[in-house]
Amino acid sequence: MTAYADTSFLFALYLREANTPLVRKYLGEHRRALVFTSLQRYELRNAIRLAVFRRYTDDATAITALARVELDCMSGNLDDTPLIWPDVLEAADALGEKQTRSLGVRALDLLHVGAASVLGAKIFLTFDVRQHALAKAAGLNVGP
Repeated sequence: MTAYADTSFLFALYLREANTPLVRKYLGEHRRALVFTSLQRYELRNAIRLAVFRRYTDDATAITALARVELDCMSGNLDDTPLIWPDVLEAADALGEKQTRSLGVRALDLLHVGAASVLGAKIFLTFDVRQHALAKAAGLNVGP
């Protein structure tokens, strides 16, 4: 079953934080590669760099985390998956039309759930409350 992880899930995989044990438990129980798109790569890499600015982590730890992302791509733990952007934007806009006024979701939330939907993901992994509600409204199973 295809799983799409948002940045909150991926961040907890690469930098230790409160949700890291849940991520490790989930991945230990579900041994399959995670879909990894250019959108996820972009937002995750920036989130890791931003963690340095916010003094959540130091530069050396961030550099190591970024290298681990690349290693997981090369080893197949993250499945480099291309997006067809016009399709993702269309799906995100349709979700926004239905859900933004009631759920208050951000544009990046819509893009992630739209991408997961377009890619045929069955599971959406997130720790973000609004994204959880959006993915559920889009018909995805939500975890971890």
